[in-house]
Amino acid sequence: MSSELTESVIKGIIRQVGLECAARGQTLSETLVAFMVRAVVLDPRNGFTMDQILTEKDVQDFIQLCVTRLLDTTNPSLSTIKMQVYFDMNYVNRDELLREQQRILKGKLAPVVRDITDRCPHMQEEIEKMYQNIVSYALLSSGLGSPTDIENIREATAALQSVFPQTEMTAFISLNKKDKEQELKDLAMLVTGIRLYNKECMKGGRSIDDLPAILNEAIPSATQTVDEGLNTCHMLAHKYTALLESMQEDPHRYMQLSSFKLKEALFNVRQYEAFLCILLSDAITSAQEVETLSVQFTATMMQLKNTVQDKISIDSKEVFPLFLELSKLWTGFQDEMLLLSFLTSMTSNLQQFLEIHSQLFPEEVLTSLLEGLTVKSDEERIRETMGTRVNVSDFKNQEWLFPETTDNFDQLLIQYHSFCAHAIGMKGLILPGNPAIGILKHKAKYYVFSSKEAAYTFAQDPDKFIQLNVEKAKEYAELIQLLELHHHFEYLFPRAQARIADKCLMKPTAKCDSSTQTDTHILPPTIVRSYEWNEWELRRKALKLANLRRKLTHSMQTDLSHMKRENFTQVYLLKDMGTQTKRDNSSNVPRPQIFLKGLRGQSSPTTRMVKVDLTRAVDET
Repeated sequence: MSSELTESVIKGIIRQVGLECAARGQTLSETLVAFMVRAVVLDPRNGFTMDQILTEKDVQDFIQLCVTRLLDTTNPSLSTIKMQVYFDMNYVNRDELLREQQRILKGKLAPVVRDITDRCPHMQEEIEKMYQNIVSYALLSSGLGSPTDIENIREATAALQSVFPQTEMTAFISLNKKDKEQELKDLAMLVTGIRLYNKECMKGGRSIDDLPAILNEAIPSATQTVDEGLNTCHMLAHKYTALLESMQEDPHRYMQLSSFKLKEALFNVRQYEAFLCILLSDAITSAQEVETLSVQFTATMMQLKNTVQDKISIDSKEVFPLFLELSKLWTGFQDEMLLLSFLTSMTSNLQQFLEIHSQLFPEEVLTSLLEGLTVKSDEERIRETMGTRVNVSDFKNQEWLFPETTDNFDQLLIQYHSFCAHAIGMKGLILPGNPAIGILKHKAKYYVFSSKEAAYTFAQDPDKFIQLNVEKAKEYAELIQLLELHHHFEYLFPRAQARIADKCLMKPTAKCDSSTQTDTHILPPTIVRSYEWNEWELRRKALKLANLRRKLTHSMQTDLSHMKRENFTQVYLLKDMGTQTKRDNSSNVPRPQIFLKGLRGQSSPTTRMVKVDLTRAVDET
């Protein structure tokens, strides 16, 4: 039995590969297996194509090849793909993470909110229980200490009573559901603001953590960890690049180093570097946000102290907005704590994908291989080419961009993650591009190069070198994400999207079971008593209103409407009538017979007519 590599066949192969790996003691995610299966199809060295007819033996060989690559723990390429899948499945940006956290918190608070808003108690005990539920809601939504701690409950209850005494529960109960929910949110924020103010005044809040101080200490530590990881991968990338360049220049070195999988190792550290840069950018953003929040929080707290001072009675219009502002700012600190925890976890989990370098290239082995070689950093390579640039007059049909002639030069979206567009396909190297040499604009896309010679060579036939880069990505599937080449492989990776679009490489469509509930009567009843559904009753009322017995119908016709209006009339049809008598009778009258003589005239000049009546008498008939 033979079959093509259709989507359904690939899905079946993915299941079989996953089962085979599990049977050998490796439980792998379906996403990782799917990526590897498609990577094997993509690599022309394996001899499989999408339109190829596969026999049963071909399918088994295909499965075994995928299993072998998935279980090869000594291959840096597999480690890179695992790192990419992990990052795409777990990383989310700030906005998505905070939205998800708000959704989770809302779900946890939903039972408490329903218990408060759906009930309309009348007994005093039930009202007191609802009041305690409001206190619990304020504690749960604020996150200030444990909601089961007696001291926290007392502080929250006292704060709530100062702005919402229990005597106002009757007015709260009379509100509709939507207004109750909004009132709950406002009360919870007021309670949070009051507790934060009391903590500042040393009148409570011992269980409230000092989030600004914790963040000011933790963020630099997290940033330092990311910087150390970046320094490590930079050092490895520079060494691997030096070794790969020496292989291309010296055939003897090529024979010596060809078995070390240096290209796969270079791709691995470059991908690790790209992910750490994303995390470092988020950490810097978080540090800036914490600094802004700290300044605003301090200013608001100072304003509140000046407003309250030692006054016994204060207008709520003056202090309530300040309490609400304190609560909002504190929520911002809590969000930054969540983001920092997430970034720290991501940084820690990414380190496992860099461990393969210490296995393949121990320090002493790498040092011996680098003897006699000059290791250049990315910064040194860029400095060497700072004095050279493309001569625009050498190219008639190409557009080159330079810093002094282009607005927003630093914000241009460079292809291949700002790596040299020539070195990828020709040398299999990932070298940093220098925009100062000149940025080539080709088909609305931008390319940078590591040297002037590389720029001239690429510009002679850009489409050729772009295709070479695509072919190189087919051999090393990890380059698809590293160099952002997803648009070239949409036929094989239908869900693949570039990270610049804030979408992940192979993240499946999220599905879940959900249900909704609608209140029976959300709005107050509005029954229209005059409404009638019966058509005949409506006609009866219409006739009563018209009172046709005392009305006349008038019509008029104008020159414009003359002969343009259709008129209809309705008449009663004539009836057929008949009578019957006891006897039949008939009568007959004589037929008149009258003759005229002399109408034709005679020889005499005078015409003389004679009338003869021969009609019989009636009694003779």
